[in-house]
Amino acid sequence: MGPKKASVSGISGEKRKKVMLSLELKQETIEKHERGVHASDLTKQYGRNMTMILTIIKQKVAIKVVKQSKGITIISKHCSPTLEEMERLLLMWIEDKEFAGDMITEMIICENASAIYCDLKAAVSGGDAGESSTDPTTEEFKVSSGWFKKFKQRTGIHSVVQHGEASSSDTKAVNEFVKQFEKILH
Repeated sequence: MGPKKASVSGISGEKRKKVMLSLELKQETIEKHERGVHASDLTKQYGRNMTMILTIIKQKVAIKVVKQSKGITIISKHCSPTLEEMERLLLMWIEDKEFAGDMITEMIICENASAIYCDLKAAVSGGDAGESSTDPTTEEFKVSSGWFKKFKQRTGIHSVVQHGEASSSDTKAVNEFVKQFEKILH
């Protein structure tokens, strides 16, 4: 038997971590390249490998088109404009609910996401649900726990969503109790 091969990261048994660049960083990289900075200089500047920089440059059209919604800082693939708009509107709805002090759960958010997507899809297709598109970015949206988990990661809403007992608690009563308790202590 021959010698064992070293792993990709150089340390046996350790996996290489996938590095995601922020949308802002990708757009900055593209702008610098368009101003004449060479890809090799960008690799040194950002500490990334040549393949990653060249992939960003190759995908510059798709990256430029993406409108950064509040809270969304990372794109891992280009998704349909309808899906992007749905997530932007959903995030605005969540922020409104949070500002109003309403409790929202994963189930409520997912139901609303599905409803917003269906409304947007109907508006885009002119109400013709049977219309098929040749655009590869138009995918059918399916609400799932995986989508919800990634949506939370992209938007940073992890502290908004409450489940089970936490979502049914009376926050007004809790806040009143805290105020009364503070008065007693002081």
